Amino acid sequence: MKKIIILAVFFLTCGSLFAQLDNGARLPSVDLKTLDGETFSTKQMTTGEHPFIVSLWATWCMPCREELDAISLVYEDWVEEFGVTLFAVSIDDSRSASKVAPFVRAKGWEYVVLQDVNSDFKRALNVVDVPFLCVFDQYGNLVWSHTSYAQGGEEEVYEVLKKLQNKDKE
Repeated sequence: MKKIIILAVFFLTCGSLFAQLDNGARLPSVDLKTLDGETFSTKQMTTGEHPFIVSLWATWCMPCREELDAISLVYEDWVEEFGVTLFAVSIDDSRSASKVAPFVRAKGWEYVVLQDVNSDFKRALNVVDVPFLCVFDQYGNLVWSHTSYAQGGEEEVYEVLKKLQNKDKE
């Protein structure tokens, strides 16, 4: 009986981690900063043509870095197959924000990297923990979200993108 209770608590906890956003939610409108210090509105993420991915991450977050490294291995294929763009939004605060650009250059990531120094976007998305990854359709509707990272998680993102593509063909 004790094991059943422990398992139930575990699954309820995991469920709350993976479902921070309701599917069908819309992309919130928030101003972020590019690595060059220019203002970037999240409205610019929505093209009406292709889905996009938003990853909230931080330089100090090892699972965040692992997830973005894993995606970088398949990202070029995703861009070619789905036309997708990944927006890697750093939540590093003002004390560590200056580390983001050199960190990203060293990694060689091909993502659009933005900064949410005041956590406005993080709050608007109702995100508690990073890494946080979500997929939006081409209109800015949330179709999938996920908190934490486990090796191979990028395969689940690929399947979500594939379903979106198939839905568009119907």
